[in-house]
Amino acid sequence: MKTLIFYKLIKFIIVGFSGLFIDFGITFLLKEKLKVQKYMANATGFMLAATSNYFFNRYWTFKSNNPEMVMEYGKFILVSAIGLLINTVVLWLLVSKFKWNFYFSKLIAISVVTIWNFTVNLMFTFS
Repeated sequence: MKTLIFYKLIKFIIVGFSGLFIDFGITFLLKEKLKVQKYMANATGFMLAATSNYFFNRYWTFKSNNPEMVMEYGKFILVSAIGLLINTVVLWLLVSKFKWNFYFSKLIAISVVTIWNFTVNLMFTFS
């Protein structure tokens, strides 16, 4: 059982890296090129990455056959939205209070949220 969870975690992290590129790419495009407010750019990048991650995790990581795909997607997005809240709070604290670099802080926030997302998706979304 622990081995299976470990392999799912590895797959989840690999999928997460694809989401990382989507997240950072969209955030950078919106914030730096289109001059969208940084937290709105962050939220948009995060949610587009979450949607991409749902499909990869559904079919590859968790191999879900749940016929209630809309409900499952809703759960995944709920978990991701809570993750976004965690992400934004961590990002805000590190940038505003500790004056850390925005993108380094974003990397830290993503790491914290990865642990949240994997655990809750394993136990709630794809159980």
